[in-house]
Amino acid sequence: MKIALFYHSLVSDWNHGNAHFLRGVATELAARGHDLNIYEPRDGWSKRNLIEQHGIGPIEAFSDVYSQLKSIEYDEAVLDLDEELDGVDLVIVHEWNDADLVRRIGEHRRRSDRNYALLFHDTHHRSITMPQEMEAYDLRGYDGVLAFGKVIRDIYLKRRWARRAWIWHEAADVRMFKPLEAPIVEGDVVWIGNWGDDERTEEIAEFLLEPSRRLKLRAAVYGVRYPEEARKALLTSGIRYHGWLPNYMVPLVFSRFAMTIHIPRRPYTALLPGIPTIRPFEAMACGIPLISAPWDDAEHLFEPGKDFLVARNGREMQDHIRSLLDNPTAAGELAARARATILKRHTCAHRVDELMAICSELGIRRTEAAAA
Repeated sequence: MKIALFYHSLVSDWNHGNAHFLRGVATELAARGHDLNIYEPRDGWSKRNLIEQHGIGPIEAFSDVYSQLKSIEYDEAVLDLDEELDGVDLVIVHEWNDADLVRRIGEHRRRSDRNYALLFHDTHHRSITMPQEMEAYDLRGYDGVLAFGKVIRDIYLKRRWARRAWIWHEAADVRMFKPLEAPIVEGDVVWIGNWGDDERTEEIAEFLLEPSRRLKLRAAVYGVRYPEEARKALLTSGIRYHGWLPNYMVPLVFSRFAMTIHIPRRPYTALLPGIPTIRPFEAMACGIPLISAPWDDAEHLFEPGKDFLVARNGREMQDHIRSLLDNPTAAGELAARARATILKRHTCAHRVDELMAICSELGIRRTEAAAA
């Protein structure tokens, strides 16, 4: 198939966690022989911040790591949809695109005689936390919505924002995220996550800072947008702060630590049961033991207690960390089972299979080269 993907950014994952899954899906589609055009705005905020803070080097490094993926930069004011969408079979528009672009693509689909499937892809909590923003998206020309959890799908249908919606969870790109042999061992616990606009400030203190301080852990944090007071709190707890980490380097960092933790943002724990975000998928794919602060696996993606450990409070987090450090065999068994679960059900290949089934449901021809 000829496929057009409209992303906020392909080349930058600075404060743009959605890029992780989108890259994995694009890699899988390309591996199956599909003809991809991936579009991103020329001056998107993620890429702009990345270059301002780290220069052009990370963009060049991305091209080396993902040599099979290229993006087409566009200026929306002069974007010619007739030209760009000529002959396409499938168009997917991610929700971090400008609302005007979303509307224009929908209008193009409605007024043109081109028979392509058009899907809107939602991977955020704004439909619940900021519904007025999502109501601004005109989806009348779309076939439906790919929602990264049941609760999001149900909102689109209940509020009649879309005619159809499918559950399309995120997943791990296991070509990139896999166990690696560590050249050196740096420490006990690593957390990779952005600050989060105060959506998990208290949780970071309870599930990371206090256990690290009490156990005197060798701990490290990677992520962006940490204010000065947060960096000071990390230092006081004995935690090294490293700033932004290119996502493709996450497997190497995981290999250097005994375990990692997951601290969901508050909207996910309070309002979005069943949606873990991308980080746990990637951690489990890398074969590192995972301990998570509470989230409700309402859609039964995993087996809490067997694929990962759940800490209901800071004291339990401390106890789980101590237990895994004291029992490497149990830690290894936990990590191995989690990776097996990922390989069985939660890879980008699984999600592309689901996408192809949706395309067939919409009457779009399914032409693929041999799957990798």
